[in-house]
Amino acid sequence: MDNECAQDLEKYKKILLKWNEVMNLTAITDDEEINVKHFLDCLSLFKTPYLKGNKSVIDVGTGAGFPGVVLKIYNEDLQITLMDSLNKRIKFLDEVVKELNLKKVETLHARAEELARNKDYREKYDIATSRAVANLSTLCEYTLPFVKKGGNFIAMKGPEYEEELKDADKAIKTLGGKFEEVIKIKLPGDITHYLLIIKKINTTDKKYPRGGGKPKSKPL
Repeated sequence: MDNECAQDLEKYKKILLKWNEVMNLTAITDDEEINVKHFLDCLSLFKTPYLKGNKSVIDVGTGAGFPGVVLKIYNEDLQITLMDSLNKRIKFLDEVVKELNLKKVETLHARAEELARNKDYREKYDIATSRAVANLSTLCEYTLPFVKKGGNFIAMKGPEYEEELKDADKAIKTLGGKFEEVIKIKLPGDITHYLLIIKKINTTDKKYPRGGGKPKSKPL
């Protein structure tokens, strides 16, 4: 990591902690914990070969910008869309983008099940990421419709991923995906996370994603 990247992460941290005093962006506020549990965790996506060059990436349910903002800071060539359903988070992200002078970043106040039906966004991205808290079946329905054929959804999961992956088998296939591999990530402090790589091999049927909160209440 070069000096400019490290400086931008520090700036990002300061803005995050400042805004966190008035709105709930992160429960992690210790300096070193932010470095490990937010920054290093997000940077672990570069252990995959999928984020090199000027790939187009959508971060679905980005929250405070994890992993999307961190990915952009590390690889400025990425074209990033940061999408969240809460407008106040988007206002925070607009401030981050402005203060860090990040280019080729789009912030969007939207719901995945609606945006994925918009022809300007559907099947337009090389990569979809999400660190949102939801089961894998639900996440696949929210993310895979954004991914172009040949692209990938990278899910960030904890040690319980095996059960989730088994339960998501039908959803992955139904949505045009194929499970490719799992990459084990070890972080300082004896933390282990897993990156699940799901490749888009077929076009997603136009009936997905379903509306009315069904991806969450009735996973495929």
